[in-house]
Amino acid sequence: MKIKMSRSSLLEGLQRVQNVVSIRSTLPVLSNVLITADKNEVTLTTTDLDVTVRCKIEAVVEKAGSTTLPVRRLSGIVRELSDNNIEMSVSDKDVATVECGSSFFKIMGLPEDEFPPIPTAGGKYVYKMDQGVFKEMLRKSAYAASTDETRFVLNGVLLSFKSGKLTMVATDGRRLALVEHEIDFPKEAEADLILPSKAVAELIHTLGDEGKLKIHQKDNQIVFEYENIMLASKLIEGNYPNYKQVIPAQCEERVAIERESLLTALKRVSILTSDTAGATKLTFGKNKLVITANTPDVGEARETLPIKYTGKEITVAFNPEYVMDPLKNLTNDEVFMELIDELSPGVLKCDIPFLYVLMPMRIN
Repeated sequence: MKIKMSRSSLLEGLQRVQNVVSIRSTLPVLSNVLITADKNEVTLTTTDLDVTVRCKIEAVVEKAGSTTLPVRRLSGIVRELSDNNIEMSVSDKDVATVECGSSFFKIMGLPEDEFPPIPTAGGKYVYKMDQGVFKEMLRKSAYAASTDETRFVLNGVLLSFKSGKLTMVATDGRRLALVEHEIDFPKEAEADLILPSKAVAELIHTLGDEGKLKIHQKDNQIVFEYENIMLASKLIEGNYPNYKQVIPAQCEERVAIERESLLTALKRVSILTSDTAGATKLTFGKNKLVITANTPDVGEARETLPIKYTGKEITVAFNPEYVMDPLKNLTNDEVFMELIDELSPGVLKCDIPFLYVLMPMRIN
C-alpha cells in the first residue's frame, strides 16, 4: 500500500474514529485503526466490538491495500507534524513508514485479517432526518440516562419511532428527559430501539449541524450514515420501562422563569452543597423565587430571582446538578416549571416538544 494525503484531512479522520478505541483492550488489534486504500480515498475504521466508526478521506492512492496501525500513536504523530503533505507506505509484513517534510516514522502494524468484521447498512426500512436535528435531540435527552450498570436497559437513550414522530427518552429513575420530532416513516417501520450511551456520545461528537442522516436497523444492530461517516452499534436488548407513567397528568402551579438567570443562580448556590448534603431548595413566593443551600460544616447561600407568580407558596428541594443539566442543553430564553406540591415530581418545559421530569429530594 502506498498513499499520499494532506495532514489536516488525515488528522480530522483519525479524530473522528479514535474515541471508540478503549485504552485497555483485550485484543491488540482493537487498539488499531483499519486503513484501507482504494481508488481516490482512504477508509479509516475502528471498533470496540459494540460500536464501529468508519470515516472516508480523499487521498492519492498509488498502490491499493490495507493494514491496521495503533490509532492513538498514529494520531499523536500526525498531530505533531509540521508539513501538510504526508506519504505513507506499508510493507507486506504490515510495517508502515510515514514521511512528512523532514520527519520519518516507522510503525509496526497488524494484518487486516485480524480486524473484526465491519457491520453494513441493511434492514427493510430507512429512517431519514436532518443531522443537526438528531444531534440536538440527543443533547437535550442523553444526560438523563443511567450510568448504573445493574440497570442496563436504562444505560442508553430510547429511540421510539411511533405515530409519525421520533420520541427520544432517557431516565435514571430520578429524572427523565423527553424530546420529540415529527418524521415520515411507514406504519410498519414503528419500533422502539435502545441506543447505548457510548454510541450516543460518538454521534454527538461526529454528527454535523446540517446535512442528511440515514438510520438503518436490522436485528440487534443500528447503522447511521451521514456525510463520509458510518457509525454502527449494537442495541441494548430488553424492554424500556413505561416512561409515560411518571409524567404528571396535571399541575397546580406553572411558573415562567428566565433560563439563563435560573442556571446562573443555581451554579452559584450549588457551590455550597456537598456530596452528603446536595439539596437545593427552591421557594416560589409572591413574584419571586428564592434558591437556597444550607450545608452543615460548609455554609449557606441564597439567590433571589424576580418571577411572575401569585400562587400559593411552595418550597421544593432538588439536586441542583439535575436542574442545571437541561438548562445547559436548552437554548430557549424562557422555561416553565410545573409543580403540584413539595413531594410530587416537578416538570420543566419550554416552547418546543420537550419535557423534563425531576423527583424532589426529601430533606429534614
